[in-house]
Amino acid sequence: MKVFINKRIPEIGINMLQEAGLQVIFPENENITPEEWLKYCQHTDVILNVGGDFKYDKVFFDACPDIKAIALYSVGFDHVDIKEANRRNIPVGNTPDVLSRATSDVAFLLMQSVARRASYNFQKVKDGNWNSFDPLHALGQELYGKTLGIFGLGRIGFQMAEKCKKAFDMEIIYHNRHRNEEAERELGAVYVSFDELVRNSDVLSVHANFTPEHKDLFNQEVFEKMSPNAIFINTARGGFHQEQDLYKALTEGKIWGAGLDVTNPEPMSADNPILELSNVCILPHIGSATIEARNGMAKLAAENLIAFSKGEEMPNCANPEVYFQHS
Repeated sequence: MKVFINKRIPEIGINMLQEAGLQVIFPENENITPEEWLKYCQHTDVILNVGGDFKYDKVFFDACPDIKAIALYSVGFDHVDIKEANRRNIPVGNTPDVLSRATSDVAFLLMQSVARRASYNFQKVKDGNWNSFDPLHALGQELYGKTLGIFGLGRIGFQMAEKCKKAFDMEIIYHNRHRNEEAERELGAVYVSFDELVRNSDVLSVHANFTPEHKDLFNQEVFEKMSPNAIFINTARGGFHQEQDLYKALTEGKIWGAGLDVTNPEPMSADNPILELSNVCILPHIGSATIEARNGMAKLAAENLIAFSKGEEMPNCANPEVYFQHS
């Protein structure tokens, strides 16, 4: 069975695939065009996809009718048309859990960086602009006892909430499609409506899975409902927030600051005016960028494809219904 991987992943995953007897194929140049990517996919059996550059939709599946399975090197699967994959009985694997701690670490880092204007002050040092003491210049804010609002209290959101509870004794409120009884029991988290979440959060952190209905959910109307002292954090998907509206909210004092590990669009242009603001911290989508998390992702992605090659269910499948829909 041929496995096409569009970018290099940690050796642990490659070795597992090869030891299981799968033929691993890499492109000659990792910065391949969509046309080159499609040609590779047309001559393989299964795909291990790295990144969100390519869309797996009806057009793709029509062009690659021999694809039998897709393993994603990610938790998110918004770049895959799951309904179309289901229709064609194609399982789609993902890599949950192993990057929850690393990604929540980045959300926690962004929250503190924004609260203390770390990026702005670091740039001052680099620019040789470390002036004499000014008691009123670019003051930050403390997080102790504040209210953390989580939009999407799943694995990553729980880790973020736990960190904030233990470090700053923050109150936890959240909005989910379903109640998280574990978080309510262990963290004292309180389920609230979306409107209550927006109005009552001192820090609002986004951790939900992105779907089309979430596009630009955090827009001007929402930002205007937030506290002027609130910090907006997004480590999930850039599509959750409308970036021009966010810039306006930040410059007009509708909210206090923002920390982003994902942008809209992504990558962010180097001349984006939001980068000049003192109350933001923006990272280049590094949520899972630790040795431990990336190795774990490679292992899970390989396990998904090895199981499929043996005729078994993928241990981590984003659309498990494919195994039951024809039974």
